Amino acid sequence: MNVNLYGCRGKWVMVDLGVTFADPQYPGIELVLPDLAFIEERREDLLGIVLTHGHEDHIGAVPYLAADLGVPLYATPFTAGLIAGKLEEEGLLDQVELNVIDNGGEFRLGEFGFRYVPLAHSIAEGNAVLIDTPFGRIFHTGDWKLDAQPQIGAPASEADLRAIGDEGVLALVCDSTNVFNPQASGSEGDVRDGLMETVKGAKGRVVVTTFASNVARIKTLGDVAKATGRRLCLAGRSLDRIVQVAKANGYLGDLPPMIDWDLAMDLPPREVLIVATGGQGENRAALARIAQDMHPIKLDEGDLVVFSSKEIPGNEIAIGRVQNAFAARRVRMVTERQAHVHVSGHPGRPELQAMYDWIRPDILLPVHGEIRHMMEQARLGLAHGIARAVVQRNGDVVRLAPGAPEIIGHEQTGRLVLDGDVILPADGATINERRKLSLHGQISVAVARDGAGRLKGKPVLRLQGVPLEEDREAFLSEAQDEAAAAVATGNGDVEALRERVRLAVRRTATRWTGKKPVVDVLIIDI
Repeated sequence: MNVNLYGCRGKWVMVDLGVTFADPQYPGIELVLPDLAFIEERREDLLGIVLTHGHEDHIGAVPYLAADLGVPLYATPFTAGLIAGKLEEEGLLDQVELNVIDNGGEFRLGEFGFRYVPLAHSIAEGNAVLIDTPFGRIFHTGDWKLDAQPQIGAPASEADLRAIGDEGVLALVCDSTNVFNPQASGSEGDVRDGLMETVKGAKGRVVVTTFASNVARIKTLGDVAKATGRRLCLAGRSLDRIVQVAKANGYLGDLPPMIDWDLAMDLPPREVLIVATGGQGENRAALARIAQDMHPIKLDEGDLVVFSSKEIPGNEIAIGRVQNAFAARRVRMVTERQAHVHVSGHPGRPELQAMYDWIRPDILLPVHGEIRHMMEQARLGLAHGIARAVVQRNGDVVRLAPGAPEIIGHEQTGRLVLDGDVILPADGATINERRKLSLHGQISVAVARDGAGRLKGKPVLRLQGVPLEEDREAFLSEAQDEAAAAVATGNGDVEALRERVRLAVRRTATRWTGKKPVVDVLIIDI
């Protein structure tokens, strides 16, 4: 989840405003947002938000946070199209100023000059941003790779990048994601050959799952469909949206006509190529629903599913669940382990070293990766001749110039979560309560008292998620007795009574289950 702030003479610019996806430590949550408290307190000094490209970890938080910041956005046409769609869905299109900058275009925000430098990536219009300041120039790569055969767009050449280096670069702020890969990432053109061979050998229906945002891969699959005599079908709302925005910006003009799901199922299996979302195992995506036989597209024994995407760490279980469902139905599968059907959108070590040679920065700031990736890139850059490297953690304030680069402070950073339609602190009361409920379960206790504070009837208990099963009734009987005894030990005020009953029931639950459930107590005075 990418948010970068650059400050100069009291003014700030933001580069990217992304989201990340939740994991099991955030029960009930799908999206995690950055906490922008630092810049929100200085919003009058924020000049604008510059977006490098259209992936969710770079633009996904725009519809939730940009309006509150109240500053203009800047993006190239394809990225701006994706952002406009998000703003329109949230009813914010008229509230957020979105400036469309030509590919390779330039603009200024106060002391900062910006120039988009196109670089290859797994989405259309991946860009570095060359930032000009009175103290030197920053080359902020965004996400990138080197590709000798890009299928979409025209990335900057070696000569273009060397020319930037010749003019002098103070700092290279560089993608670290694939720093441990000793090989170059590979070309989209090579994937075309691998997919062509894989699909040609298939006898039944073929489903290819890939990242919806990978416009180049969609083009490649259109070429494969034409060459193998198959009709192209899309399954997934995000694919439809990406194709629409891509065509509106001059991409995918030669994509073959697409067919709907009904025609895809009526045609002979060998005449269909389906592109589906859900390669990371997402429950509600098209691929998972196809695997569970809950989608109009049906696969049978002998059909083929091609995973033209990388398994993102953390998604192994979800992907395995989908693959097991296909395997149980005797559907064949091919992943990048069996055939050359995917290349990464991030640079391996040879590409990083080439960028160092071309840009020749005074300072290297690794970003976009876990701390182990950034530390390794710093070592790589220093060994390759870059004079200085700074590895920062979230919240570190780094002075790049004047003087030697150093970390000069630390600001509080954090995470927010989108819970339904509400944005909450990721570690606030609501999510902490939900974690406790998911771990231990919950017990509700209702106790009635007469005017003298004596118990009326038996306490009533209701359980949710407490592991008792066949012992449930025996537990309820003992817990009722313990709650009644807590009422009888003395009157006191209502809050003191509520706490006695709560502790008595929780102790009983712990004795029976080893768990410490959340216990809520209702006192009713009659």
